[in-house]
Amino acid sequence: MTKNNKNSISKISDNSEFNYEEFKESAIKKLYAGKGILGKEGAFTPLIKEFLEVALKAELSSHLDQEGNSLDEDFDNKRNGNYSKIVKTDCDQFDLEVPRDRNASFKPQIVKKRQSILTEDLDRKIIGLYGLGMSYSSISKYIKELYDIDISTSTITNITDKIIPKIAEFKGRQLEEVYPIIFLDAMFFKVKEDGKIISKAFYSVLGVNLEGKKDILGIYVQESEGANFWLNVLTDLKNRGVKDILIACVDGLKGFPEAINSAFPNTEIQLCVIHQIRNSLKYVASKNQKEFMADLKEVYKATTKEYAEEKLLELDEKWGKKYPAVTRSWQNNWDNLSNYFKYPDEIRKIIYTTNSVEGFHRQVRKITKTKGSFSSSQALEKLLYLAIQNILEKWNKPINNWSLIISQFAIRFEGRVKLDLA
Repeated sequence: MTKNNKNSISKISDNSEFNYEEFKESAIKKLYAGKGILGKEGAFTPLIKEFLEVALKAELSSHLDQEGNSLDEDFDNKRNGNYSKIVKTDCDQFDLEVPRDRNASFKPQIVKKRQSILTEDLDRKIIGLYGLGMSYSSISKYIKELYDIDISTSTITNITDKIIPKIAEFKGRQLEEVYPIIFLDAMFFKVKEDGKIISKAFYSVLGVNLEGKKDILGIYVQESEGANFWLNVLTDLKNRGVKDILIACVDGLKGFPEAINSAFPNTEIQLCVIHQIRNSLKYVASKNQKEFMADLKEVYKATTKEYAEEKLLELDEKWGKKYPAVTRSWQNNWDNLSNYFKYPDEIRKIIYTTNSVEGFHRQVRKITKTKGSFSSSQALEKLLYLAIQNILEKWNKPINNWSLIISQFAIRFEGRVKLDLA
């Protein structure tokens, strides 16, 4: 035992409110009885409380000494009793007697004012549970059952608020200069605002970097999805360091391709073929859907763009009179629907659909599905941030066949992709 530890024990054993010999005897009995070291009935829990109270008294003494040595001739500060506060740890909670001074100038450091959680470990556990989608009331119940500690929902709110600076840091972090592929899509949540429940869009930007690893490039929440706000998102990406995007995979939102090309003029747009198919089937009678889909499959599963265009003409000849809006939509969007035909299969299967970002959305939904609505946009952003961090931990490997894919990009986008061949 070090000299400092001996002095600390000595101070405690000399304290009239704490009998060290009685504590030692009681602790040994608890250990023999199978009790834990810490916890509600832990052998050493009384010692933790006493150590803290002795340390707080020492802090106050030091504070009074410093004030007494000041140049203020009117100095008249003294001890002014104690106040009690409940302190929670990850294994126990207890009443802590905190000393105070007459002038209320004492600011304790070992257990700060308004601090009710003693260890960061419990904070991390609560934030982790919230990040798994548990409600505040469920977290409170879980902590009570596991540790016999009472945590109010307002305390949980304060704890989860600690990640707000991290969210700001995540949203403003510097990005890479080049992303070979990005997927852009939106998902919607119910949020309470000004006493009303409204729908808000979370704009998802999933980027694949030069190493083939996926990343979520920001957290953007807006009342509704629209090309104008997407332009703001793309401008933010530029401001954070993105200089070039090779291919952007998007759904069929009106004005989306134009918004992308106004921010990144050289980016190739690939409309999601699956979205186009779904939208088409909405306007095809159920009795014709099976046959129509068989003909449409000949278009989007074609081996070459030329053969696909032949099949698209045949589709129009067969179905154009019956479903003119459907076939016209394919023709009007064909330039942005057919870009994937330029590439080999390993690239085609990645970019012809927004499945990558939809898969991300499914993972987010698993976490947010218990939320009927969020109390605020900030509450939504907190859970989105934690969900993203959990998902990013799993995205630690590059996309399959990435070395082959990036080599293809280096040839097709000559001068825009630089491979490190050193």
